[in-house]
Amino acid sequence: MTQKVAVLGTGKIGEALLSGMLRAGWAPENLLVTTRRPERAEELRTRYGVETVTNPDAAKHADTLILACKPQDMGRLLDELAPHVTKDRLIISAAAGITTSFIEERLTEGTPVIRVMPNTPVLVDEGMSVISAGTHAAPADLTHAEEIFGAVGKTLHVPESQQDACTALSGSGPAYFFYLVEAMTDAGILLGLPRDKAHDLIVQAAIGAAVMLRDSGEHPVKLRENVTSPAGTTINAIRELENHGVRAALLSALEAARDRSRELAAG
Repeated sequence: MTQKVAVLGTGKIGEALLSGMLRAGWAPENLLVTTRRPERAEELRTRYGVETVTNPDAAKHADTLILACKPQDMGRLLDELAPHVTKDRLIISAAAGITTSFIEERLTEGTPVIRVMPNTPVLVDEGMSVISAGTHAAPADLTHAEEIFGAVGKTLHVPESQQDACTALSGSGPAYFFYLVEAMTDAGILLGLPRDKAHDLIVQAAIGAAVMLRDSGEHPVKLRENVTSPAGTTINAIRELENHGVRAALLSALEAARDRSRELAAG
């Protein structure tokens, strides 16, 4: 890992990438970070032994720039970087809704740009990062992006036209599960369980179900049917979910998330 990589905007996702790269074998001297607050810079230097620099200095000295800022800050960041970015740099954007063309138009012609949508489980090395190439990104650039984001979970290559759908499904996806766990925990309390016990039951059920989905190779319908005995408790619960339109609500929710991603891309 001899290339220099800079993480610009070291919030939760940026720090997760930084720590993941260090665990995967990147040397601290090959990693640069930028942050707005001096106290945050000192914290990162102390915790990880990396150098903190300004955004222009990162653009001058790093081979790869990971833009981990908020979508609304991207335009200002690119204005700051543009005078210093040459087309031998690789730009990786982890900002929701920001297209590769938006970035390419603001940098030197021919600069390779890759768009990545990670989700918050990168914080525990179980993330899913969806990767799309811009106009000038080469296969080697995609491989490099995969090495970086593979340090904190799985990666998936898709055409950029599918990014908004992936943002709705995967980028926002963990929030839907947290919401479901919250609701099921409240249901456990309603049924007479203490909150801590209801929480533990639901979390372990979620973990077990996720592992079965990942490792069994079975379709989720088959796994659900295995739990759903005739005239039993599960089928009665599923009937109520269907009566309340939960499936339709999920479809509408994901469409709304996709549409918001498109709005962010449009500025």
